[in-house]
Amino acid sequence: MNTPTPISSVVALPEYLRDLKALSRRFRGLDEDVRVFVEKPLTHFLRGEPVAGRNERAAGLGFEYPVIYVAKRLACRALRGRGSDSGLRLVCAWFPKEDRLELVELYYKGDKEIEDKARIRRLYVR
Repeated sequence: MNTPTPISSVVALPEYLRDLKALSRRFRGLDEDVRVFVEKPLTHFLRGEPVAGRNERAAGLGFEYPVIYVAKRLACRALRGRGSDSGLRLVCAWFPKEDRLELVELYYKGDKEIEDKARIRRLYVR
């Protein structure tokens, strides 16, 4: 996999930072795992390059821009033996016109089943 053109701006929202802090207590090194994921596989996906894994558009939000993706193949070194099937989910908002990515939510599927749609709507419905 070649190195993709970096995204111009990656912004971690305060809500995401709270999620990361809480999950980092349970999963050591999670901040580094997310950074690597955003720099390589997620950037390849957003640039339209073929990538193994599941990055899906969040459904039922009622708006088209920004594009909300749920990344479902986030590897976590703290969950040894699980690889990218860690159960961690990263929700991000992609603004292709501005070449900007906002990290919206990070959660563990063992704690909650789906993304917080109310949070996403609160942030992006104008």
